[in-house]
Amino acid sequence: MDEWLTMTAADLGRGIGAGDIDPVALVDCYLDAIARHEFSPRIYARTTAERARAEAAAAGARARSSLRLSLLDGVPISWKDLFDTAGVATEAGSALLKGRVPEADAEVLRNATAAGLVCLGKTHMTELAFSGLGLNPITESPPCVNDHDAVSGGSSSGAATSVAFGLAAAGIGSDTGGSVRVPSAWNDLVGLKTTSGRLSLKGVVPLCARFDTVGPLCRSVEDATLLLAAMEGSKPADLKGVSLSGKRLLVLATAALDDVREAPLRGFEQAVDRLATAGARIERRKLPVVAEALALSPKLFAPEAYGTWMDVIEAKPELMFAEVCARFRGGRNVSGPEYVQAWQQLDRLRAQYLAETAGYEAVLVPSVPLLPPNKAALEADGEFFASENLLALRNTRIGNVLGLCALTLPTEVPSAGLMVMAAPMSEERLLRLGKAMEPVLR
Repeated sequence: MDEWLTMTAADLGRGIGAGDIDPVALVDCYLDAIARHEFSPRIYARTTAERARAEAAAAGARARSSLRLSLLDGVPISWKDLFDTAGVATEAGSALLKGRVPEADAEVLRNATAAGLVCLGKTHMTELAFSGLGLNPITESPPCVNDHDAVSGGSSSGAATSVAFGLAAAGIGSDTGGSVRVPSAWNDLVGLKTTSGRLSLKGVVPLCARFDTVGPLCRSVEDATLLLAAMEGSKPADLKGVSLSGKRLLVLATAALDDVREAPLRGFEQAVDRLATAGARIERRKLPVVAEALALSPKLFAPEAYGTWMDVIEAKPELMFAEVCARFRGGRNVSGPEYVQAWQQLDRLRAQYLAETAGYEAVLVPSVPLLPPNKAALEADGEFFASENLLALRNTRIGNVLGLCALTLPTEVPSAGLMVMAAPMSEERLLRLGKAMEPVLR
């Protein structure tokens, strides 16, 4: 049964459908692994064993009656601790929300449950989702699968590590500035950032509602495709017949390649070479519009985040990790007119970017410019935390400010991902492209 812990969600689903895997035995296998694992207290904020076993039993009955709800019916996954779960604490990694127990599931969780997915529990995360590193001295900081002394990436840190350490078949996280893609890249997973507005945010603890998105962290592009459909209540994209031959791909040479450290750059360039060998047409261009859009970030993210949480934070700021609190407070000096003007500028820049990239299938950048930093060093040095955090989120934020969908894929270099960005609401096309890239990159 231990082999189940490393299988893709789709393969587990196929095993259930074939009668080779019993959903109850599968969920018990995962719950036992969680109970035994040395890092599980740093990965799971809480498990939902009673719910999981009940959902698995129902999935097993459906499988025996040939009434399965989807390919993933009976597959156990984890949920970041900002998705509401009825009757179970949802605290978003913050002491400010300690004891918060919602009455209903988040809409995406409700949809996933309707597709037969099994909820294993809630995973640790960066405090209120406002950091890309995965360091949370208030609750827990999950370790990176490739370096147990390093952070795992945030803010969906536990979502990623629950999968990477074999404690969930997939994890569901959120991405406001890179929070799905950074931990996916650092833990050698596939991570999908959906377009803002594609998946419901009802019942999701907010950070910046205009940028917040929901997405899966998983072992394959097929898994990401199936999980997107399950959370949306839609039909999965058709991944058959994919090819890289003749696909025109742009390597973005503005901002995204600046200050990239050796290992991530090596992984990226090797990946690009492999794509070219497989028949893709690679071009490299500077797009100044990207730098202009990124420059607006300080006037957009922190002001909305602080506006959302100001009253809660200032009531008890001593309960927060100082560096995260400082990030929120960075938004209080931006005026209303500045915020409105920044959004108006960004809307123009988004249209310009889409016009300039319209002839390309996708745009490529290194997922994260650095490898996961040492946890103790981040805790000891606030300036180091701030600088590493800004660099960690620099490339992923491109997709958020420009309103794109994006996919990070593992490369041959551990903790170094390739990010593929495409136009808004083109997830199906992006996933087909990712499916074609996947065997080439590994």
